[in-house]
Amino acid sequence: MVPSSNFTLTFAPETLDHLDTIGRKFHSLIRREINTQLSSNPDVVTRNRKMILQPAPFGATWELRFGPRNSFRAFYDVDNDARIVLILAIGVKKGNRLFIGGEEFSV
Repeated sequence: MVPSSNFTLTFAPETLDHLDTIGRKFHSLIRREINTQLSSNPDVVTRNRKMILQPAPFGATWELRFGPRNSFRAFYDVDNDARIVLILAIGVKKGNRLFIGGEEFSV
């Protein structure tokens, strides 16, 4: 069951390019998890949701881990006043390597 939506989810245009590098079979899982996890209380730290202290890809301040073996990452910002979550990047973690849009980023 999806929680009531308190926040509006907005995806940066680049996220479509990021999804193009991820297998289509995972797209519905990614949409579902982002919606479920971030539409309500996106700025509450959980086991798989954390605030990023160091510089992060695309200037994000939050990271969500999800999917098989927590292999997917969504990087986002929260605007509490406007009640908006801006998804800035979607990537895949393989071992200790992070790939966003086919490009490797430092973690």
